[in-house]
Amino acid sequence: MHRAPGRLKKTIVMVGMMGAGKTAVGRALAQRLEVPFLDSDHEIEAAANLTIPEIFAREGEAFFRDKERQVIARLLKEERGVLSTGGGAFLADENRSIIAKHGVAVCLQADLEVLWKRVRHRDTRPLLRTDDPYATLKSLYEARVPIYSLADLSVVSDGLSSIEEMVERVLYALKARPDVVEFE
Repeated sequence: MHRAPGRLKKTIVMVGMMGAGKTAVGRALAQRLEVPFLDSDHEIEAAANLTIPEIFAREGEAFFRDKERQVIARLLKEERGVLSTGGGAFLADENRSIIAKHGVAVCLQADLEVLWKRVRHRDTRPLLRTDDPYATLKSLYEARVPIYSLADLSVVSDGLSSIEEMVERVLYALKARPDVVEFE
């Protein structure tokens, strides 16, 4: 394992489409920086004692988004680390505002085909439980990409790079932000 590159001044918030690698890259980045890894979806599931698909089925998306907003705000205020968010979290103005105030948004950008390869065989994506999941993913992608472009930093997730290579790309992007990580 490489030495931690420096001191974290703000929470690094991983944003992007489902399947972009936010959780895997975020977890490895946190380990590399020797800071806590936080996952908003995991925190919501733990608080509700339900899985995300169960929350969507029982309470609906609006209820889930409200809980997501509360959890992201709490995590950003309580602890500095690497926070992985759900694909829809960055779409809400309120979430973007609190992320801008307490953290830095790092968008993992992956093209539609890479995302489809990663999510097509998973049954854990409530938004893709439709008659045509590819068309649904494409529609979500087209609607969300312009909003993800508002992130502070963007890193390409090409579907070919290892998680460690992705961590290196994120660290390289963060070097332009001394207000986030103080590199030694």
